[in-house]
This record gives sequence, structure tokens and C-alpha cells, in this order.
Amino acid sequence: MLLLAVLLSACSSNEDSVFHTGTSAETTASVSRVPWDYRVVESTVGDLIGSDMTVLPDNELLPNDGNYATGDKIWTLQFMDAELTTDADQKNEVRLSAWTTIKSYGTQETAAEDLKNLKVSITTDVDLVGVYKTKYQEKTRNFAVLELPSGNRIKQPIDDKRYTALEKAKKASVVLEEVHDFADYDSAYAKFRGWAN
Repeated sequence: MLLLAVLLSACSSNEDSVFHTGTSAETTASVSRVPWDYRVVESTVGDLIGSDMTVLPDNELLPNDGNYATGDKIWTLQFMDAELTTDADQKNEVRLSAWTTIKSYGTQETAAEDLKNLKVSITTDVDLVGVYKTKYQEKTRNFAVLELPSGNRIKQPIDDKRYTALEKAKKASVVLEEVHDFADYDSAYAKFRGWAN
């Protein structure tokens, strides 16, 4: 019985053991997939395959919802998403996907109307984590660290005037671009697009 107790206590100090009860020193990174960007591209209808069509120049297959003919000029909406990895120090790594064509339009105006609803510019106040200066070879640079509504932190270069204005502030007024997911509009990601004042 004593031997069994000694063996079990030896196993519990081994982090790889199923008997280990302590917390691991390593913290796992948080990974999420977010909508990143959209664009409208002028394209040409290629081959017609059943109720589908190929879209040139990339030869992507799409439903032929507009009953287009081979050679017709169309506009397509393309989508890109991103895999965001945030580590324990709040540092972000972004891995972008390739552009994927998701919808076709007969006119550029109808495509632009959809795009306007998927990428929305808003002015809002965000949390200001702080400002700091760096100096290298007699050159000084200023930075502000902001926390976006998504919880991600970003670093933006700022001039001396903005550094002084933000030095004691807790919030900053910024312009964000909200990118909404085409399939799930409530799912959105906000990107920094500039200072509001």
C-alpha cells in the first residue's frame, strides 16, 4: 500500500501524466476566424455548366442566378477572412485567406450597394491602454496602444501633438470599419481606420 502511494505521488509531479493535478506553465493562444474584407471585381462569364457558370479570369464556379450567357460582363463580390491568434501577451498574429467569390451581380451599382452594407464606417470611443515613446539613433517615435471592441490590442504611430493629447486619457475617439460576415451579419470584426479628431 505504501509503495502504491509513493508511485502515485511520483506520477502527479509529471505534467504529462494523467495523474498530474497542477496547472501547466504554458498558456494556450486564443484563435478565432473573423471576416476581414470584401471587394467588387469586374468579371466575365465563361462556360455554362448546368445551372452554374465559370467566372473568368479565375475560373471559379458560381450559380448562374442571373441567367447570364457566356461572354457577359458581370461584377462579383469577393470575400476574405482571417485567422487571428492572440497570445497571452495580447500580441496578434493574422493569417489571411485567399479571395473567394461568393455572389454575382448584373450591374456595378447593385454590387456596390451590397458592399456598402457589409463594410460600415463608424466613429466611436475605444479604450486607450496607453502611449509610449521609443528612441533609436537620436530619432524618437510615439505610439498609442488601443483596445478594439473585439478585445484585440493594436499599436498605432502618433505625432507629438497627439501624444500630448492622449498622455493622460483613458479613451480615444477613432474611426473603425466594421466588416460583417456575409452569411451571418451579426458576426463582425472592427478594424482601425484613423483618428476621429
